[in-house]
Amino acid sequence: MRVERLSSHQFTIFLTFDDLIERGFTSDEIWHDAASVRSLFSEMMYDASDELDIELDGMLLVQVFMMQAQGMHVVVTQMSDMENEDEDFIEMKVTLDESHELIFLFEDIEDLIDVASYLSPLGIEDGQVYYLDDHYYMLFDEESLPEIEKESIIAIMSEYSHSSILTSHRLKEYGKIIYEKQAVKQIMNHFYN
Repeated sequence: MRVERLSSHQFTIFLTFDDLIERGFTSDEIWHDAASVRSLFSEMMYDASDELDIELDGMLLVQVFMMQAQGMHVVVTQMSDMENEDEDFIEMKVTLDESHELIFLFEDIEDLIDVASYLSPLGIEDGQVYYLDDHYYMLFDEESLPEIEKESIIAIMSEYSHSSILTSHRLKEYGKIIYEKQAVKQIMNHFYN
């Protein structure tokens, strides 16, 4: 589990699928077992508050994004305008959503170039590439990928990159765009032709 403070009243938690398995969950259970999910989120909130030294009370808005191949990205916002007589009272409003994007982090541009040479023969031409904080990020919209090849793509990407905890919104706002569209095709044209 990785935790990051966004502001004095907001933080994010990122759990990989391995983290979920260690806690006894599968991605299907997250969608269908409400009691277990509430228990998981309560545990995560207290772990995160200890790590970030944040005191939790009142209303927490918890937005959960299931990310293909990466895990779960949770954004927690503590509502400061709520007044409760009981200081120990915590209420969570949880929303679940599924991300239809695949985002991978590359330590080195050489790895990005190598991965394109394996994706291209699969007929993959799409994707976007961003540069942020000395790393390269490749983003795919799930709809642009052939369904049969999605697992193959994830396997290839995991050889050369890491799952990213960044959202596409953050990449687009703060990152430098390298390839806005058809990234795999453009990489192949620039480095292999």
